[in-house]
Amino acid sequence: MDVSYLPSVIKQFEYNKSLGDKTFKQLTKEQLFWRYNDESNSVATLVKHISGNMLSRWTNFLTEDGEKPWRKRDEEFINSYSTKDELIADWEKGWQCLFENLHKITPDNSDTIVYVRNEGHTIAEAINRQLCHYSYHIGQIVVLGKMSKNNDWKTLSIAKNASKDFNEKAFAKNKI
Repeated sequence: MDVSYLPSVIKQFEYNKSLGDKTFKQLTKEQLFWRYNDESNSVATLVKHISGNMLSRWTNFLTEDGEKPWRKRDEEFINSYSTKDELIADWEKGWQCLFENLHKITPDNSDTIVYVRNEGHTIAEAINRQLCHYSYHIGQIVVLGKMSKNNDWKTLSIAKNASKDFNEKAFAKNKI
């Protein structure tokens, strides 16, 4: 594994986490539990699923299959939170597990094959798999947040019709 990969992927995970964090700050408890229809997930349900997945995949990442026998994936899609604080605590617990285990990857163990449901992955493949999975669901969280807030939504990126101003400011600075 290239030495630049791990710092780069950690930065991407941190960015994705920040999108969720910024969305949660804008939403009320009611908005966190809102579902578009009976087949849709709420933000709360998506958080429960992401957290459950993170705890399963990243606990003993290098030595155990990522699908733990104690995981109850189907229950992740049934909301059990009653407060925003409970939801955020689970979110943080999942991310803490992920980041702690990413920091356990060293040049000495970077060629380890890790397993998810008995399927072998290089560490980079396993990381990429999870980065894509979390990005997919965090995108859903952001869209649900935007739908809930409507005109009160505070954009998490460049606002509509503001690209020209943003780029002028960006290109006026020195390269970093």
